[in-house]
Amino acid sequence: MFNYLLKNLSILKKFLFINFIFFTIIGLFTFLYLKNIQPNLIKKKSSNHIEIINNTIENLNRLEIMFNEKDIRSFLFSTRFIFQSLDRVIFFNNELDLVGDTDTLDLDPRSFSSRLDIIELEILNEKKTKEIIEEKNINIGNDNLVSLRDILFNYAGSKSYGTPFTFTQEEFNNFKLTTIKNVFQDDKNIGYIAITENANDVRAAIDERKTFIIRTAFAVGIVILIFSYVLNRYFLKPIQNLVNYTNKIKNKDNKKINIDNLKARNDELGLLSKSLEDMTLELQKRISHAENFSTDLVHEIRNPLASLKSASEILNDTKDADQRLKLINILNHDVQRIERLITDYSQILKDEVALSKEKFKKTDIVPIINSVVDDYNNIYQVKRGIKISCINDGGKSYSINGIENRIEQIVANLLDNAISFSEDNENIEVRISKNFNKQIVINILDEGQGFKEKDTTKIFKRFYSNRPDKFGQHSGLGLNIVKNLVELHKGSIAAFNRDDKRGANVEIVFPKS
Repeated sequence: MFNYLLKNLSILKKFLFINFIFFTIIGLFTFLYLKNIQPNLIKKKSSNHIEIINNTIENLNRLEIMFNEKDIRSFLFSTRFIFQSLDRVIFFNNELDLVGDTDTLDLDPRSFSSRLDIIELEILNEKKTKEIIEEKNINIGNDNLVSLRDILFNYAGSKSYGTPFTFTQEEFNNFKLTTIKNVFQDDKNIGYIAITENANDVRAAIDERKTFIIRTAFAVGIVILIFSYVLNRYFLKPIQNLVNYTNKIKNKDNKKINIDNLKARNDELGLLSKSLEDMTLELQKRISHAENFSTDLVHEIRNPLASLKSASEILNDTKDADQRLKLINILNHDVQRIERLITDYSQILKDEVALSKEKFKKTDIVPIINSVVDDYNNIYQVKRGIKISCINDGGKSYSINGIENRIEQIVANLLDNAISFSEDNENIEVRISKNFNKQIVINILDEGQGFKEKDTTKIFKRFYSNRPDKFGQHSGLGLNIVKNLVELHKGSIAAFNRDDKRGANVEIVFPKS
């Protein structure tokens, strides 16, 4: 369910949704942390209270202090240093009557015990005791004491009796922590001790943590919003524009999206935009090329088909044997031309598929050309006496970045073309050299009739063939295939008549590796 939900969301919504989930989880743990932090802080203070109460009880038992007002008061005066860190310590007898309260002690520092390691009772004269009582009378009617008595009463009848009991009180802006425990002497309960401490520091610590967490959450939320805006503004929207751009092209929509502003970027999205547009233009170019090629092929096939139709119709009505033989030759030539067109077209399609899988690498063209020349010499030198030679200008290396079998195809097609225009026992030369730009130049020179065309660029066009004496034997695609392969290798090809003698010169220039 979770994966299905994420799958249907945009990147921005996924980002916000995942952050919301994390925020919820972190918020839950934060809530549990804040909920448990107060009991932990209270527990720490309560442990301190219990330790002081236990020490007090131990001293009461050791000194055999009676739980009456006089003895407890004397005890408090002599041991006041124990309770300096506490707000208030209250003593009750077994009948829950107040017998001692640190709030009634004299604030004179001289009343503190001078030694902290030994607790001794000081006998106070009656005059001083009366002065203290008159000065700070115990307030029996205080609401806190009344409520404390109620708590002590409940404590005496509860399961917690005999163990320390801690509770909190909130009044006005104060947060108080109180711990009570009964006092046993000779296995008999003789009274109760209650310690009250102002625990505002606990509340302050909790508030401080709450404030820190809220500020942190707010800051993180602002950062996420800013990051979401940047993500959406500078990344997601451009990607959406690219998606719309491709959809417009796919749907052949005349209204195209301008991505020039994306191409102007210097980051990865800019590179992606340029690459996407280049790929789109290349695909459109290939589609246009395929459409034009198909149109030209249909046009080229239509002509021999029309000739076939006309010749076949005339053949039925022709009685003259010579005329019938001539018509049959025309039919044969038209069939050969159609077969050649289909065969070459099929080969071109196969080559295009193969080219998409082949990889360019640094290749020395001399061994490749020598291999092709040797193969052709073995065939045509014996068959027609045509000698093909390969020479170079003495360079050490003639390497280009290319595909080995396609270089073979280029040389083979050009040699086929040169041989077809050559008479028996003539020579063909393949010259390899480097020009002043260190580019690799290949010249294929024959001793045939040369080019009759003033504009020799037309010989590289599809289906162009100027061979009236060899009608139907050539599709006019050979030189066009060569031109496409040369351009695939970032090279150029040109054709012209030789200056030194009769014949043709086809020149290929490859860029240096």
